[in-house]
Amino acid sequence: LRPNYSPRIPTMLSAARVFSTRALPRARVAFFSTTSPVSLKNVTILGGGLMGNGITQVTAQAGYNVTMVDVSEELLAKSHANISKTILKGYKKKIEKGAITEADAKKETEDVMSRIKSLVSAEEAASNADLIIEAVPENLPLKQKIFASLDKVAPKDCIFTSNTSSLPIKDIQATSNRGDKFAGLHFFNPVPMMKLLEVVNGPETSEATYNTLCEYGKNVGKTTVKCKDTPGFIVNRLLVPYLFEAIRLVERGDASKEDVDTAMKLGCGYPMGPFTLADVVGLDTCKSILDGWHAAYPDMEVFTPSPSLNELVAAGKLGMKTGEGFYSYKK
Repeated sequence: LRPNYSPRIPTMLSAARVFSTRALPRARVAFFSTTSPVSLKNVTILGGGLMGNGITQVTAQAGYNVTMVDVSEELLAKSHANISKTILKGYKKKIEKGAITEADAKKETEDVMSRIKSLVSAEEAASNADLIIEAVPENLPLKQKIFASLDKVAPKDCIFTSNTSSLPIKDIQATSNRGDKFAGLHFFNPVPMMKLLEVVNGPETSEATYNTLCEYGKNVGKTTVKCKDTPGFIVNRLLVPYLFEAIRLVERGDASKEDVDTAMKLGCGYPMGPFTLADVVGLDTCKSILDGWHAAYPDMEVFTPSPSLNELVAAGKLGMKTGEGFYSYKK
């Protein structure tokens, strides 16, 4: 789930942090492994949307050379402008406090942007990549087509990853011939602010690949957690059923949505209740994820679709992005 963008993944809101420009740290072996991570230098990001922009930003800020790929020069130019604006905006408080001058902030932003180049050819971008992070829409045939094509041109040691939030890694990697160098890298939106990175091991992911991705995650300022290739991984596997159980509770008439939201905020300390969160995420995104899980696991009651949510989606009431979902946001 990602707020207001489909198909993307949801996140709880957190305090902003923008990473300063710094040299790429030397790789270190994780204490739990005797397999050294591979040194990465060139990273290719497929997709210049919300998540692709965020991943590109933090990767370039960590000192990597980044190539961002999208379908047109126009979209890439827009992505570059958005990234530059976001980085500079992150210096606002430091500038106000006198910790950095506006000129220095602009210079540091320019330094980061100089490490980002754009291409419309994924094959060309993959030709010298050490790591490829795919962040295109949640469409399995599209992802499989992309990796089948890149598998032919990318260096043999290049690691392939997907930022999918709901599709099985084993299915995405099926069209490539590098299962040991294929994994999930699940970032959370907004990427520069959210500290978590789920590293998802596919059925063939090697220990060296896993350690390399953990090292990359640390370098871009994230805390990594390891998960097997299970539906929703860790966060969404817990979050999506939570949202739908709240909806079912109201469908049964046990409580109102307003009281459920209040109870979870005051009783659990959550920043927002499940109905507000579902509206932020996008009801179509919630439906898409649960429908996919229900199709794959029809006997699991926790993945049973919600009639009331389906009705809202059919009516075009998708949450905050359309002005109405479980609540109205029209001014």
